[in-house]
Order: sequence, then structure tokens, then C-alpha cells
Amino acid sequence: MARSASPARDRTVLFLSNPALWPAWPFLPVVRRRRGAEVLGVVFDARSARRTGYSATVFITNLFALPPNFEAFLALPHETFDSAEELVAAGWCID
Repeated sequence: MARSASPARDRTVLFLSNPALWPAWPFLPVVRRRRGAEVLGVVFDARSARRTGYSATVFITNLFALPPNFEAFLALPHETFDSAEELVAAGWCID
């Protein structure tokens, strides 16, 4: 049986794939740490809002600094991936 790359990777993929586990649903805080710097972001449960194309998207913002409306939220800088695994491979993990 092959071992996974890391428990943190597995945990992040598990949470990204199961919004019912998100403590701040419909948002999941994520972070990317590189060379001593960190970028904060949130993933949004787009499937429950019937918004296609955003299920593996990180919006660059702090959970506590969300815009006042949905249109402003969607206008935030973001990175879109094809899958939870790709999102994790780009360095994002749950915070």
C-alpha cells in the first residue's frame, strides 16, 4: 500500500472535498506559506450556491475581511484549480 505524501495534504484534500466539515461554512480558510511569507485565502462552497466553476478556487482574502456582497467577493483576486489535489499541489492548505 502506497503512503500518502503527508497527513497535512490528506487532511486538506479531505476538508476541501467535504464542506460539511468546514467550521466556518460556506467558507474554508486556507493559507500558502513560502519562504517565510504567507498568503491567506478562502475557499467557497460554490456547489451549494449553484455556482459552477468555483469549487476549487482560492479567493485571496482573510476570512474576517470578506467583502459586503457576493459580487464583490467574486471580484476578489483568485486562483482557480481543476481539483482539490491541484489546489494542494500549488501549496495551499487548510488553516
